[in-house]
Amino acid sequence: MVASTKRNPTGPWIPDRQEIIWIDCNPQAGQEMRDIHPFLVLSPRNFNDKTSLVIGLPMTTAEHNAYNPFAVAIGQVKSKAGKTSYVLCHQPKSFDWRARNAKPHTLKKCGSDSFVSICKCLNQIIELK
Repeated sequence: MVASTKRNPTGPWIPDRQEIIWIDCNPQAGQEMRDIHPFLVLSPRNFNDKTSLVIGLPMTTAEHNAYNPFAVAIGQVKSKAGKTSYVLCHQPKSFDWRARNAKPHTLKKCGSDSFVSICKCLNQIIELK
């Protein structure tokens, strides 16, 4: 397991586990998300730094996800009145965050309780023991 390290406040930004970032999902195929979306980071900062990859889950406000058993609602979106933000646990992805110019999201971080629920949902699919 790669341990997460504390970030240096004067150093460059590197995504860390539980952070929400903006990432460009293009190119995409089939049912994959496209364009720039929020993305919940699952991989630890040290891994993300050393590999330039980030492993995580895309996020959306698409309303049909209210009935998706693999979408976890994490709350209302302040900038979109009445919209709920969902993390899509059935679409884990890895991206080169440097090449795709990932940026921190204004939400900054997923709450701990929500993050636990998301990891449990993901584990129903991938069945890590």
